[in-house]
Amino acid sequence: MGTKNDVWLGTLSLMVLRTLSTMGPQHGYGLARRIEQTSGDKLQLNYGTLYPALLKLEQDGAIRSEWGISDNNRRAKFYKITQVGRKHLERETRNWQETTAILARFLAPAEEV
Repeated sequence: MGTKNDVWLGTLSLMVLRTLSTMGPQHGYGLARRIEQTSGDKLQLNYGTLYPALLKLEQDGAIRSEWGISDNNRRAKFYKITQVGRKHLERETRNWQETTAILARFLAPAEEV
């Protein structure tokens, strides 16, 4: 069985926003599980990292929260992406695509001269 990796610095907010954009409102535990699932269970999400990230995204206006009832009939805070969050997601997605394209150039096999 392979080991799980920690989430890379700077990617958690992007993963949270993308998950909320595609899945709709989610509570913290559901977000963590979905992010881990989407990674093919290669990432391990630390709750001590997730909740501060959610708080920052909420303070920045990228998400909003409201209390609701989870699938197992427990009270939980649900998070939803806002219009500000959608714009942030678009911008950060472009930035990551550019960054990975640059890195791909460095990691590609060197052409023979």
